[in-house]
Amino acid sequence: MSEINYLWPLAGGLLIGLSAGLYLLLNGRIAGVSGLTAAATGLSGGGINKLGLGFLAGIIAGAWLTSLLVREPHIAITSSLPLLVAAGLIVGYGTRLGSGCTSGHGVCGIARLSRRSLAATAIFMAVAGITVFVTRHLLGGQL
Repeated sequence: MSEINYLWPLAGGLLIGLSAGLYLLLNGRIAGVSGLTAAATGLSGGGINKLGLGFLAGIIAGAWLTSLLVREPHIAITSSLPLLVAAGLIVGYGTRLGSGCTSGHGVCGIARLSRRSLAATAIFMAVAGITVFVTRHLLGGQL
C-alpha cells in the first residue's frame, strides 16, 4: 500500500470533523445524518427542512465529486436484496430508537463528551464486532 492511501482516510476524517464542528457552531445543531435526513424529508415534523436538504445534497455531491477527481469506486454487492432491505430497515429502526446514528453520537456526541453518546457508540461498536465475528466465524461468511 502506498503512503498516499493512508492520507485519504485522514483527510476524510478531518473533513467530517470540521463539517460537524462548523455545523454545530454556525447552527447550534448536531450534524447527525439520520436527524438531517428526517428533517430533509419532513419525517421529523414541521415540514421539509431546506438546511437538511442542503446537507444531504452536499453529501451526495461530495461523494460524486470525489469519485470524479480521485478514482472510480468499485462497488460489489455480495448479499441478497431481501437481506439488504431487512438490514436497512433494522438499522433505520435502531437509529430512531437510539435517538441518533453513528455520525450524531459517534462524531458529535463523543466530541461533546455526552454520556448518552459515549454509551450509544460503545454499543454500536460492540454489536458491530459481534456481528462480524458471528458472520465470518460462526456462519462462515455465508450471508
